[in-house]
Amino acid sequence: HRHAQGGGIDERAGMGHGNSLPGSDRAAFLAGRLRTHLRPATRRLKFSTDIWVAALIRRVELGGGFAVVVHKGDARAGSVLVKVVNRSSGQVRLFAEATRADGETVWMRPSRAEKEVDLDAYITRARRIDPDLWVVEIEDREGRHFLTEDLEED
Repeated sequence: HRHAQGGGIDERAGMGHGNSLPGSDRAAFLAGRLRTHLRPATRRLKFSTDIWVAALIRRVELGGGFAVVVHKGDARAGSVLVKVVNRSSGQVRLFAEATRADGETVWMRPSRAEKEVDLDAYITRARRIDPDLWVVEIEDREGRHFLTEDLEED
C-alpha cells in the first residue's frame, strides 16, 4: 500500500501487529523481520510479502534512500526482486530471494548485467514467468541494498 508521490507507506492498511508498537519499536519490529506465513516444513513464522516489502521500504527511507514498488505481486507469498540503482555512479544491481537447502532465505544476483536496460529485460522475463513477482526499486547515493538477510556471493 504505497502512495505514488512522496514515497511514503500508507501505514493504516496491511501492517498488522506492528501498528500497536510505538515509533522506534515499531520500525525495529518491521525492519528486522522477514515474511509472515507458516511454512509447514520449518514451522517458522515469516511475514507476508506485502509486509516484508513495506518494512524494506521503511528501512530504505530511514537510511536516506528512496524505494518504490514497481510491480506488485501476490500479497501473501509473492517472490521479490530488488533492483538497486546508484544514479551518481551509474551502478545497477539486481537481487532475487532464494531459499537454501536448510530453508533459510538468502539473496542472490540472478544477473550480473551492469546496464539498467539489461536488468529491466531480465525483470520483464521474470514477471512473464511469475506474475506473482514483486519488484522493488531502490535508489541510494551509496548503492546500498538495505537487505538484512544473507547474500550469496559467487
